[in-house]
Amino acid sequence: MAEPTIHQLFDLSGRVALISGASGFLGTAMSMALAEAGATVVTTSRDPDRARAAAERLPGEAPHVGVQMDHMDSASVEEGFAAAVAAAGAVDILVNNGNDSVGIRDLTDVDAESFDRTLSNATGYFLLSRLIHDHAVERGVPASIILLGSMYGVVGSYPDAYEGVCMASPVAYHALKGGIIHMTRHLGVYWAKDNVRVNCLSPGPFPNMEKAPAEMVTRLCTKSPMGRMGLPHELKGAAVFLASDASSYMTGQNMIIDGGWTAW
Repeated sequence: MAEPTIHQLFDLSGRVALISGASGFLGTAMSMALAEAGATVVTTSRDPDRARAAAERLPGEAPHVGVQMDHMDSASVEEGFAAAVAAAGAVDILVNNGNDSVGIRDLTDVDAESFDRTLSNATGYFLLSRLIHDHAVERGVPASIILLGSMYGVVGSYPDAYEGVCMASPVAYHALKGGIIHMTRHLGVYWAKDNVRVNCLSPGPFPNMEKAPAEMVTRLCTKSPMGRMGLPHELKGAAVFLASDASSYMTGQNMIIDGGWTAW
């Protein structure tokens, strides 16, 4: 058998990718990357109109689809996944990107309810991942699952980056992302025999410049070896790599794209 070319390894033509939180800041860039690589993309959002609008913006000839799904609601996860399969025929790739940050607080005032709700993001990631796994096993085909972590699942934040400007980096968010990274390892080990790969993509500082306090961004830049913040398109290559055959011998791993932040 001929060795695959680099173009073949990264080609997602004929595959269906489901991405949660597809209309968000980073979700938009990753959805675009999957579509540009040839995949049919199922975009999900709590708001069905936003899900459809996100799908309509994607390039390529594939019939992209928008589906309503709230990953914080187990019934919605099942209904949304079923709708995705019905619309696209199958799902081969999952990008667990959705994040519910409503009511998030820092360690000075977070209450039990807010902390528990933040951690429930991981529950949604797992339930959707298990649906994709079982779907792939039933079909007898491989699958790739990507969980979104964060550099803050690996290192603590710098207090002086936030002090006097905005809320400190939330403790529940750090606990969530650290848990997602380790869940990646666990699922990767257990599902490798089924040819279902599970990897984590952990962005570093990628603030939405239209919403982030300017002083906080300036301070964060001093913490980065590259001296700047990440741009959404700088996650596109990593997303396609993890989704495609280019990473076929990789599972249970955490890929950190952070401008060198965690290398200090």
